[in-house]
Amino acid sequence: MKKPMNTFTMAATLAGLALSMSLSGAAAAAAADAKEQFFPVLSYRTGAYAPNGIPFANGYVDYLKYVNTKGGINGVKVTYEECETGYATDKGVECYERLKGKNATVFQSLSTGITFALTEKVPNDKIPLITAGYGRSESADGMVFKWNFPLTGTYWDAADVLIQHLGKKEGGLDKLAGKKVALVYHDSPFGKEPIPLLQERSKLNGFELILLPVAPPGVEQKSTWLQVRQSRPDYVLLWGWGVMNSTAIKEAVATGYPREKMYGVWWAGAEPDVKDVGDAAKGYNALALQHGAEPDAKIVKDILRDVHGKGQGTGAPEEVGQVLYMRGLSAAMLAVEGVKRAQERFGKGKVMTGEQARWGYENLALDQKKLDALGFAGVMRPISTSCADHRGAGWARVHTWSGKKWEFTSDWYEASEMIIKPMVKAAADKYAAEKKIERRSPQDCQS
Repeated sequence: MKKPMNTFTMAATLAGLALSMSLSGAAAAAAADAKEQFFPVLSYRTGAYAPNGIPFANGYVDYLKYVNTKGGINGVKVTYEECETGYATDKGVECYERLKGKNATVFQSLSTGITFALTEKVPNDKIPLITAGYGRSESADGMVFKWNFPLTGTYWDAADVLIQHLGKKEGGLDKLAGKKVALVYHDSPFGKEPIPLLQERSKLNGFELILLPVAPPGVEQKSTWLQVRQSRPDYVLLWGWGVMNSTAIKEAVATGYPREKMYGVWWAGAEPDVKDVGDAAKGYNALALQHGAEPDAKIVKDILRDVHGKGQGTGAPEEVGQVLYMRGLSAAMLAVEGVKRAQERFGKGKVMTGEQARWGYENLALDQKKLDALGFAGVMRPISTSCADHRGAGWARVHTWSGKKWEFTSDWYEASEMIIKPMVKAAADKYAAEKKIERRSPQDCQS
C-alpha cells in the first residue's frame, strides 16, 4: 500500500519541481539570448577529391566567419560545424543525421550522390537543401521539390550552354549537324546528369553524341582516350571532378587531342585541375558558374582584411579568390542571404528555423544592387527564385586556361528555357508519380 506523502516530502518535491522549472527556464532564456544560426558544413578534406573539396570548404567557412565580423545576420551570430564525407554518399548521410538535430538551417552536400539520398529525407525533417550548380536538374521545379534549391543553375543548364557555345564557334547551331561530340563523364549520378539534355540537343542539332564513362575516381583513363583517338570527335565535353580532370587533360596531351577542343563543366575548370599540367593544359576550356577566379573582387579583399588579416583564415591566403574558393564563398553567401530574406518576414534579428529559411530561399531577391553591396560586383548576376522556380538563374560563361591563369573567353550565355523547361516538368512529374507526391497548391506557395 502506497504511503501518503508527508508535508516535508511534499514541500521538498514542490521545491525541486520549482527549481527544475527555474533551471529549464534559465536554459531556455540562455538559448534564446545566444541567438545563434547554425550552418552544418559537409566537406571533404581527405581522399581522392580533397584537392577540389578543400578550397570550396575553406571559402564556405571563411564567408561564415566574415559574416560574424559584420555583426552576424542582423545581430544573430553564425555558428557552424564541419563533417567529413570523403565525397561518399553513405558518409554524407551519416553527417546529415548527426547534424540535422542541432537546429540546422540548410544543408549543402557538394555531391550529387549525397543530394539524391538527402532529397528523400529533407521533406520530413523540414530542412532546405541548396545544391548550387549540382544535384538533380529537375529539382528546379519547386512545385514538386519543395525543399531542394539548385540555385544558380543545373547540369542541364551547363550542358545546354556548352552546346550553344560550340554552335557559336561553328557559325551557328545548324552547323553542328554531322559533328561528333564526346562526353567523357564520371560514372556516377553527377556524371550522368547532363546526358538527357545532350541527347535532346543531339536530336535537335544533328550531332552524334558519344558517351564515354570513367570509373571513379578517374585515375585510369587510358582506354577512354584510346576510344577518343579512334572516334576522333570534333569536341570533348569533360564532366569530371577531382583527380579525374587533371588525368583527362594529361591523357589528352598523351594522345594528341587538342586542348582547345575540350570543354569542362564548371566542376572541371579550377586551379587544381590544371596546375599539375601547366603549359600543356593551355587552351583547355571550362564553364564558369557565373564567377571565375576573382582576385580583384571587393569581397575577396574584405575577407583578406577582416578574416585572414586577423589570423582567422581557414586556409592559405593565396587561395582566396581562386575558382573553387569563390564557389564555396558564393554558396555560403546564398545560404546566409536566404536567412536574411526570411528574417524580413519572420522577424529581423531572430534565429530562423529550417522551415522559415526555406521560405527565404524560395523568395530570394538578389538584384545587382544587393550583390554589389555584398562585394560580389562582377562576380555574380541577379538571382530571383519563386515557388515554381527554385533555380533562380541559368547564366554561365566560358573561361580558358592561359597556361598561368583562367581568363574569360566568352560573353554570358543563358540556358534555353524552351528546351529545358519541358524537360524539367516531365522529369519532376515522373518523380512525383514515383514518390506519390502531389504538386503544391497556390495556397501552399503562400505559406
